[in-house]
Amino acid sequence: MDSEPSLVAIDQPAQTEQPFIADFDDEPNRAPGGNSTAEGLEAVYDVPVKVQAVLGRSRMPVGKLLQLVVGTVVELDRRVGEPVDIFVNNRLIARGEVVLIDGSLGVTLTEIVRGER
Repeated sequence: MDSEPSLVAIDQPAQTEQPFIADFDDEPNRAPGGNSTAEGLEAVYDVPVKVQAVLGRSRMPVGKLLQLVVGTVVELDRRVGEPVDIFVNNRLIARGEVVLIDGSLGVTLTEIVRGER
């Protein structure tokens, strides 16, 4: 008894679903769901970020660092009146002027830095 392989007829080719690829350049100021960008960001309003106002920087060898005592003046790379850098999560986002508000230091933003992403 010879057994022949059975043949199965295929009526239609297999259909595969194509993935949806969104074009984000069409509406740069819109968030998913049609909301404006500000409304779409509500989910991240409570996410903490680190904000730093950097007055200036200095470099020194470890030997000089170990000699620092109370009262030592460390010279920075900025002059009085120059803007300070504002960093958010270690990314420069703005520059500003140091101000005094009710005995506390603050910064008035004078320039927003548009960096490459």
